[in-house]
Amino acid sequence: MQSSDRQAEAPGRGPRVLVVGGGIAGLGAAQRLCCHPAFPHLRVLEATARAGGRIRSERSFGAVVEVGAHWIHGPSQGNPVFQLAAKYGLLGEKALSEENQLIETGGHVGLPSVSYASSGGSVSPELVAEMARLFYSLIDQTREFLHAAETPAPSVGEYLKKEICQHMAGWTEEEETKRLKLAILNNLFNVECCVSGTHSMDLVALAPFGEYTVLPGLDCTFPGGYQGLTDRIMASLPKDVMVFNKPVKTIHWDGCFEEASAPGETFPVLVECEDGGCFPAHHVVVTVPLGQSYLVVLCSSRALWNKVSQEEKMQGSKSLTPFGGFLKERLDTFFEPPLPTEKAEAIRKIGFGTNNKIFLEFEEPFWQPDCQHIQVVWRDTSPLEDAAPKLQDAWFKKLVGFWVLPSFGASQVLCGFIAGLESEFMETLLDEDVLLSLTQVLRRVTGNPRLPAPRSVLRSRWHSAPYTRGSYSYVAVGSSGDDLDLLAQPLPADGRGAQLQVLFAGEATHRTFYSTTHGALLSGWREADRLIALWDSQAQRPEPGSELGSAPPVPGSRGGWPHPFL
Repeated sequence: MQSSDRQAEAPGRGPRVLVVGGGIAGLGAAQRLCCHPAFPHLRVLEATARAGGRIRSERSFGAVVEVGAHWIHGPSQGNPVFQLAAKYGLLGEKALSEENQLIETGGHVGLPSVSYASSGGSVSPELVAEMARLFYSLIDQTREFLHAAETPAPSVGEYLKKEICQHMAGWTEEEETKRLKLAILNNLFNVECCVSGTHSMDLVALAPFGEYTVLPGLDCTFPGGYQGLTDRIMASLPKDVMVFNKPVKTIHWDGCFEEASAPGETFPVLVECEDGGCFPAHHVVVTVPLGQSYLVVLCSSRALWNKVSQEEKMQGSKSLTPFGGFLKERLDTFFEPPLPTEKAEAIRKIGFGTNNKIFLEFEEPFWQPDCQHIQVVWRDTSPLEDAAPKLQDAWFKKLVGFWVLPSFGASQVLCGFIAGLESEFMETLLDEDVLLSLTQVLRRVTGNPRLPAPRSVLRSRWHSAPYTRGSYSYVAVGSSGDDLDLLAQPLPADGRGAQLQVLFAGEATHRTFYSTTHGALLSGWREADRLIALWDSQAQRPEPGSELGSAPPVPGSRGGWPHPFL
C-alpha cells in the first residue's frame, strides 16, 4: 500500500507524526509537538470541517451557546484548561478571582432556584434542600470504597438505592410527602446521570467511582464561547498542520510501508482514509472518542427505534456489553492488525453514554430575574421503581430541568439537560415535536396553561454525530481505572519493532479526569511528552560509526531520514 494525497514541502529531518482527531486532546498534542524542533513533519487529520471535537460553540439566539462542553470543571491552578483560558484572556473577572478558585463544590450540582412539580406549582425549597443533602452525602460515601476489599453493591446506583431504603425507614411524613421526596431524589439521580454521562447509575461501577478527582473552584463558563480556547490553540499551529474533512478508515501498524517518492525508506504505520488517501508515518496519536450508544446505534431513525421492543431497549440499557460508539463500533476494522486482546477488551468494558442539551428561546421570561436553575420533579417517579414507560410517551421525564443562560438582548434562553436512552431517542424527533412536548411540560409544571410557547429550539445530537457517537466516558460495572490505563498504553506493547507506533489520547484515557476537557488536554500533552522523551533520548545516542552528536535515525526506518509528507 502506497501513500497519496501529498503536497510538496521543503526537505527536513524528523519523524512523521499523525494526530487522528482535532478535539482538544489532538490539538493539545499537536501544539506541544510543534514547539519541539524534532517534529517538523506533523499533521492533524480531522474527520469533520471544524476543529474542537466535543467542544462546540454556535452562534444562535443572537449570541454564543455551548452545544458541547459547557463549564470548566474545577477552575483553579491545577486545571490546565483554566490556565490556558486565563492565559488567552478568555475568562471573566469572577472566574479568575482567587475566591472563585478556592470554592470546594465536591463535584455536586448546586441547589435549584425554583423547583416545579408535575402536579403544577413549586416544591418546598426546604424539602428540596433536605433531599439534596441526603443524596450528595450518599454520593460522598460512594467514594469511600475505592480501596475497599469488597463493596456492598456492584454499582453506584444500587448502593444509593439501598441506602435510601434505610433512610426511608425513619421518614415520618404522610405518604404523599414521602412520594414527593422520592420524586426529588429521582431527579437528582437523573442529574447524576448527566454528570456521569450514563443512562443509569446502575451502570456505573461503585469501587472505582472515588478515583475521579474533583478540582477546587466553582465551575465557570467562557463569555465568548468554549470554542475560543480550541480556536486559539489551533491558531498557534503552523497553517498547514490541520487537514479537515479527512476521516480515517484504518490504521495499519507494525508494518513496513513504502512511499513511491522515497524509495528504500519504510514506515511502521500507514493511515488509510475513507477517501482512499494513505499517509505513512512513524507515529500516530489516536484521539478519537471512545464511543458507546447501547442498542440505539442500531436504530438511526425514529421508525427503526419504534420497531425495537421496550424489553430489548431496557436490556440494551442494562447491558454491560456496549453495542456501538465510534471506536467501539469500528474496533474490528479501525486497526490492522487488530488491537491486542487486552486493549480491545478494555475498550469494550469502559462505559460511554450520551448527554444532550435542549435550548429553548422565549420572547419574555416566565422565571424571576434572579433565577439561575429550574428543577422539574415528576411526582410519579422514584429511583426505587424500575418503571419502563414507552419512550415516545415519557422521554421528557428524564430532562432534569433548565439552566437560565445570560440574557441575549431580546432573547431569553433556557438550557435543558437530558442523558441516556431518552436523550438518544430525543435526537430522532423533529424540532416541532420537541418544542411541543416541552411547551406542554412547562405549562403543566408551572400550572399556567397559557404560558407562551418558546419561539425556537436548538439541541445537540451527540449520539447521532458519526465521529463521536456519544458524549463522554465513565467507569462501568465490570471495568476499573486499570482499563483506562490499559487504553492509554501505546503500541506495540511488547517492546519489539519500532517504538511508539500508535499512541492513545482523549478523556477516556485519563484515569482520574475522564469525561472532562482538562482530562482530554492532559492526555494529549502526555502522549506528546512520550514522543518527545523518545526523540530526546534518541538524539543523545549516536548511530554506530557516526560522529558524536549527529542526528539519530528514525525509529523503524531503514537508513536515512523520511522525506516530508502530505
